[in-house]
Amino acid sequence: MAEQEASTPRLIDRAAQPEDLLESIRPRTLDEYIGQETIKDNLRIFIDAARSRHEPLEHSIFYGPPGLGKTTLANVIANEMGVAIKVTSGPAIERPGDLASILTNLQEGDIFFIDEIHRLNRAVEEVLYAAMEDFELDIMIGKGPSARSLRLTLPRFTLIGATTRIGLLSAPLRDRFGILNKLEFYTEAELSRIIQRSARILAVDIDFDSALAIARRSRATPRIANRLVRRIRDWAQVKHNGRITPEVVDECLLALTIDQLGLDKVDKKILTTIIDKFNGGPVGLDTLAAMISEDPLTLEDVYEPYLMQLGFIDRTPRGRICTTAAYQHFGKTPPSSLDVPGTLFQRD
Repeated sequence: MAEQEASTPRLIDRAAQPEDLLESIRPRTLDEYIGQETIKDNLRIFIDAARSRHEPLEHSIFYGPPGLGKTTLANVIANEMGVAIKVTSGPAIERPGDLASILTNLQEGDIFFIDEIHRLNRAVEEVLYAAMEDFELDIMIGKGPSARSLRLTLPRFTLIGATTRIGLLSAPLRDRFGILNKLEFYTEAELSRIIQRSARILAVDIDFDSALAIARRSRATPRIANRLVRRIRDWAQVKHNGRITPEVVDECLLALTIDQLGLDKVDKKILTTIIDKFNGGPVGLDTLAAMISEDPLTLEDVYEPYLMQLGFIDRTPRGRICTTAAYQHFGKTPPSSLDVPGTLFQRD
C-alpha cells in the first residue's frame, strides 16, 4: 500500500501534470505575468532593443525548480516579439536528424524552445553549437567513403532553453546563451495575485483572504497554486454555492490531506518516520527511502527540497535529521540532544 501511495501523482507536486494543460490560464504578455520582476524588467529592455533592430532576441536560458514559469516565459517572449514558437524537450530530440528537421522548418525570428535542455543527447548538442552561433547546420549524407558533408543556412532564430539542473548543462552549450535567468520562488503576496487572476479567468468568486489561504499552501509555486484553485473550485461548486471562502479552502484541503503549510501525507510520512522510527535521526537516504517505499533519488530531488526550505530537516554527513521546527509542527517534544552542540543532532 505504501508503495502504491508513493507512486501516485501528488496534487502538490511541482512537476507538470496533464490536468495543468486542460484550461489555459497562462499569461500571454509581460504585463500579465506576475512575479519575477527583475527578470521581467530586463526582458522588456532586451525585447524592445531586438524589435527596434529587427533582429531575433539573443539565445536565452531559464533555470530553477519546476513550476515557476519557465515555459510560460518562453511563450510570453514569443508573443511580445510577435513570432511563432516551436516547443520540444531534450529527451524528445534523439538524433541530429530530428534537430535538423525542426531547425529547417523555422521561419526568420522564430523561437525554438527546448525544455529539460540538460537532457540533450551529446551528438545533438554538438550539432546545435553551429546552429546557435552561425545559423548554419552541418549534416552528413551517405556513409563510409562516399559520405559527404552538406552545410545548410538556417533562418536567424532564438533558442530558449529551460532546465531545473543548470549544473548538468555542459559548459560549451551554456556559454552560447547570451541571456541567463534564474527563476526564484514566489512570495505569498505574488501567489495570492496569481490565484485571484486565475479565479477570474475560471469565473470563480474568491476573496483576498481565501486567495492568501491557498497561497500559504502552494509551496511557493504558481503551478501548485493554480492546481489547488481548480480542486477547490470543484469542491465549492458541488458542496457550497460556488464561492470560495477561507472555510471552503480549509474544508477542501483537509479532505485532500494537505495541511496549513502545504504538507501532504507523503511529507508527513517522511518526517514522522525520522522522528518515530529513528528518534529524530540521523538516518541514511537509502534507509529512509526503503522505510517509505520510495526511490532514493525521488526522495532527494522531489520531497526533501521543500522540507529543507521549511527548516524541517537537515542533511548532515551521517544522514537526515529532523529539526526542532518539525517536532513543533507535529506537537511533539524534541529530544534534549537536538540543540546541544557536538551531538549527532548538530546542524551543519
